[in-house]
Amino acid sequence: MDLIDPLEQALHAARALVLADLAAGAVAEADVVSLVEDSVVQRRWWVEQWPEGAEYVAGLVAQDVQDALLERYGRWPLCPVCGAGDPHALEVEPELGPDPHWVCHQAGVKVAAVGTLGPATGGMTSS
Repeated sequence: MDLIDPLEQALHAARALVLADLAAGAVAEADVVSLVEDSVVQRRWWVEQWPEGAEYVAGLVAQDVQDALLERYGRWPLCPVCGAGDPHALEVEPELGPDPHWVCHQAGVKVAAVGTLGPATGGMTSS
């Protein structure tokens, strides 16, 4: 049985986690999935240059997709914690580190790990 390259494994895991969050927000349309694929291609080069950064790939792909969605469609994912005031997006923390989470900076709380937005948001959509 062939072993999966750890770098490829990290990239596949990052793709799956971000797709799970997109699906939880009902925004996993074909053009949005293409944004994920574009990020994975770019991050493949990055992680090949710095293999020790493999554990950071999920957070980086999530940030890449969030930035691309902002440019094309609007903020995502919207914060499910703050019920009042202007809608705002969650942010990924740490920006470059292991165990990335979606965080609301206004409330100062971790909302969910990247890949687990579904239970935290109850099927939130973007705006």
